[in-house]
Amino acid sequence: MAECLFCRIASGELEAAIVHQDDRVVAFRDTNPQAPVHILIIPRKHISSLNETSEEEEATFGHIVRIAAEIASEEGVADSGYRLVANCGAAAGQSVDHVHFHLLGGRSLGWPPG
Repeated sequence: MAECLFCRIASGELEAAIVHQDDRVVAFRDTNPQAPVHILIIPRKHISSLNETSEEEEATFGHIVRIAAEIASEEGVADSGYRLVANCGAAAGQSVDHVHFHLLGGRSLGWPPG
């Protein structure tokens, strides 16, 4: 998806503050952080929405959760607590049509969100 912002970051075409990358995912700092730690974790494969996932992606989404835990530890928020959020659709706040997870931590996160 040549026009997808996150695909362009994953391919290296656009710069980002990358904190992790491997053959399945890329994680980078959000440019508009909502917490002291705000990292986006994306699959390299373009998937527009959580509604478009299939059994094929189960291993990738499990990998994202494991990588999120590793990053939370590296960022020093694993013990104090962090949130892993995926928005689906405009009403939920999804602003880029590429599945992505927000890893948020470093401050108290209220509940309910939104």
